[in-house]
Amino acid sequence: MDLETSVGKTLHKNNKTLAVAESCTGGLICNRLTNVSGSSGYFLGGIVSYSNKMKEDVLGVSHRSMQKYGAVSRQVAAEMAKGMRLLAGSDIALSVTGIAGPGGGTRSKPVGLVYIGLATNNKRAVKKFIFKGSRKKIKSLAADAALRLLCVHL
Repeated sequence: MDLETSVGKTLHKNNKTLAVAESCTGGLICNRLTNVSGSSGYFLGGIVSYSNKMKEDVLGVSHRSMQKYGAVSRQVAAEMAKGMRLLAGSDIALSVTGIAGPGGGTRSKPVGLVYIGLATNNKRAVKKFIFKGSRKKIKSLAADAALRLLCVHL
């Protein structure tokens, strides 16, 4: 069984809803979730907040966090997940922010750096990953990691 089907079955069984805020994955997680028949019963929706302005204006990420830590950071991933959960009214929210490459990396934030956030009413978690590969591969690995993080939480 693939990750999105497993997530869906568990969300449905536990009567939980999910929303997703994506940046570097560009909607890949939402696409995978909606490939599962019946996903409208637990998946409320998602936002691709690719720009910093959208992260701030729509998801409520603080301008201070963006300036101090940057869009690809533990802090911003946490704020994206929290903002998405509040915006959608979901039980759980995932967020993904990172550098898919091939450009845009630095010594302190290399290509492949991804932060995945998870927020519920009483829990927040952020995991850091560094993936290797092409842009498409990094996006795919990040989506897998986000769905695995959700599986572990569920």
